[in-house]
Amino acid sequence: MFAYLRRGPGFYRRVAALAAPMILQNLITSTLAMADTFMVGMLGEAPMAGVTLANIPIFVVQLFFFGVQSGSTVLISQYWGKGDREAINRVIGVALWAVNLVSVAFALVLLLFPVPFLGLFGNEPEVVALAAEYGRLIGLSYVFNGMTLVYLAAWRSMERPRLGMYILAASMGINLVFNYLLIFGKFGMPKLGVEGAALATLIARLAEFSIVLVHIVRTRAFRFDFRLFLRPGRQMARKFVACSGPVVCNETLWGLGTSIFPTIMGHMAGSTEILAAYTIAGNVEKLCLVFAIGISGTASILIGREIGAGRSHQVYEVGLALNTLAALAGGGLGALLLLFTHLAAPVWFFPLFHLSPRACAIATMMMTVQGLLMPVRDFNHCTIVGVLRGGGDVQAASLIDLGPLWLVAIPLAALAGVVLRLDILWVYLAMSGESLVKSFIGMWRLRSGKWIHDLTQINAIGE
Repeated sequence: MFAYLRRGPGFYRRVAALAAPMILQNLITSTLAMADTFMVGMLGEAPMAGVTLANIPIFVVQLFFFGVQSGSTVLISQYWGKGDREAINRVIGVALWAVNLVSVAFALVLLLFPVPFLGLFGNEPEVVALAAEYGRLIGLSYVFNGMTLVYLAAWRSMERPRLGMYILAASMGINLVFNYLLIFGKFGMPKLGVEGAALATLIARLAEFSIVLVHIVRTRAFRFDFRLFLRPGRQMARKFVACSGPVVCNETLWGLGTSIFPTIMGHMAGSTEILAAYTIAGNVEKLCLVFAIGISGTASILIGREIGAGRSHQVYEVGLALNTLAALAGGGLGALLLLFTHLAAPVWFFPLFHLSPRACAIATMMMTVQGLLMPVRDFNHCTIVGVLRGGGDVQAASLIDLGPLWLVAIPLAALAGVVLRLDILWVYLAMSGESLVKSFIGMWRLRSGKWIHDLTQINAIGE
């Protein structure tokens, strides 16, 4: 039954070599994000709720970036399998244009109209004002962050994931240090509160972008062509849109969909406590998903390379093996999360964030649901982001990812929270229901074998 797990010599060693840097990178990022939340949380529930509110539209931008990265990974890994370096440069160029257009527009909106814009996502004036204070600077940081992420995604797609781990670890370390200095006004620095958290992030992203520029100039492992960055060509732009556009749309629409959840919470009674708990639980969930992200990224790279090299006959069982690894990792982490939530968190974790008793109870409920569903969520992530996208089945992956969200989770959550005004438990269960629906559809598509496509052989639209 599980014969597909018996792979050739060196397979799992290769998986570990690719996945470990990505897991460590995301583990560092998530851990420091938790520390970031802890520092802002020390200012009180209102500042933490303000940062959470500002992060609603920011999350959409992050997912757009992730979509561009994921889409470019599909193409770059297949071109890497073929050895076509000129095409890789052109893909990077198209991706850079995409993230720059979105990040600059977003930064201008947050800089010029922070209060009216962020007021769309919450109705408490104090929280909106704090969100605007944070958003003015954080928006600018994403101009630099977008370009950095595109570059690091390209290196990951070429089976060199360690660079991202080193650069983002350094960036997060800088962010943490300046958080401490600027939020609380230590060592002669001004005490800026949530604005200090945003400024620290901006400094860190300027630092990571500077490191990337130095690396581009000094590296000899791959020849980057700035001319192709600036002028990638209409043919590659059309192919990127045709092949990667569904991924970008997927992540953007998924981000818009999931941003509706905290918006619903922001209009519920006791929204400050709910949003504070949601922030804590969300950071914990991100920490637990690091293995799924690492395995998914590895799946996308390996499957894309095999298809590009003309070895499509091996791809199906590789996908099944990596999906099984993701589900097993999720089961183990889910069990640990449940133990942590009910044994350790009430004693020392929740008190760190100065949460009210009701906020602690809400966070406990959310983390319990996360622990129970962790194997399913890890399986879904690997199926959609790793296997189906890596195999070039981007349209089906998008439908599987978006359908349960928009047709099941959002309507039920809005009905429970806004119309019926039920307790947050029912809203969160409605939000989480999509995972179960998604897993059944994803398994059906995976077993069909119809997701294996060589995108490098597909002509761009209009050709």
